[in-house]
Amino acid sequence: MHTRSTPFALSTWQGGGKGQPRRSGWQGTSMEWGEITVASLPHAADDVRAAEVTGEHIPRGVFESRGIQVMVTERPTLNGATLRIGDAVVYLKRNRWGATHRGRALHMGHAGDRYRLWAVSRREYVLMREADHQDRGVTVKVKESGIAKWKRVDVRVTGRALGADIALALVFAGVDRSVLTRRGAVRAGLSRVFHVAADSALG
Repeated sequence: MHTRSTPFALSTWQGGGKGQPRRSGWQGTSMEWGEITVASLPHAADDVRAAEVTGEHIPRGVFESRGIQVMVTERPTLNGATLRIGDAVVYLKRNRWGATHRGRALHMGHAGDRYRLWAVSRREYVLMREADHQDRGVTVKVKESGIAKWKRVDVRVTGRALGADIALALVFAGVDRSVLTRRGAVRAGLSRVFHVAADSALG
């Protein structure tokens, strides 16, 4: 059901009891969507990182990335990634060479809807569900602020949202989104060039 959503915020959160893997992320309550948690998942292997979003009135979302690139980070990255909302796999595509934030946007497809997610800055991003003949679409703006235990994520929704919209937007609060920024894209490009040169030299 499409729902108007009032602004809400998530605060830093840590979980994992005695004898359980430590988990960290964000947690808060929305008037419309209930309690929401964005958290890291225990590493399934050295080269696997994953994050999930769960909530009272949104579907579970799991973002996972595999590959050597995640072995130096605690969060999943946009490379080697898969994303599921509920039982459905979300289609992912992006232009690594885009010159602008929107040009580097991550394009997604879920349940017949088309989405774009782009970085505003290192700590802020936007998810947009594109309008169609049945609906005007929705925009979800997510912004991190604060330091240490005072860090928080503010969420503002424009339009009538679905639970899947909220899940898609917030699972990325647990993902390394740096390649969507200009500086992150440059670093990633230089890294690719370095590895290609190294492989050529070894070959």
